[in-house]
Amino acid sequence: MEALKSSDPLSVMTFQYDLVLNGFELGSGSIRNHDPEVLVKVFEKVGLSEEDVKKRFGAMYEAFHYGCPPHGGFAFGLDRHMMVLLDEPNVRECYAFPKSGKGEDLMMGAPSDIDEEQLKELHILVRGEEG
Repeated sequence: MEALKSSDPLSVMTFQYDLVLNGFELGSGSIRNHDPEVLVKVFEKVGLSEEDVKKRFGAMYEAFHYGCPPHGGFAFGLDRHMMVLLDEPNVRECYAFPKSGKGEDLMMGAPSDIDEEQLKELHILVRGEEG
């Protein structure tokens, strides 16, 4: 907690870990934040006040006050592993359903327009720019 009071971001230590092969990240994980005071201090570093944190992340902020045990996880990137094994220059070559650089799925034609019936079914109202 003391390090978060410093103006030097390199003084802050975390519990994060990566699995790296030949310079490529294959997986990563961390012990997640579970302390409401640390939550507020971290967000203050990026310009949010405690009130902003309460408004934007109120459920998490409140839950942390009841006591949240230290918890974490690790995610293994099978697609990245395949990229290294297959000597592919881009991870998109290893996705089952790759997206373009703009997030488009060319095989599925997504994103696409939704017709009025789908909007009605999903209870979505599209408003004009006026409001």
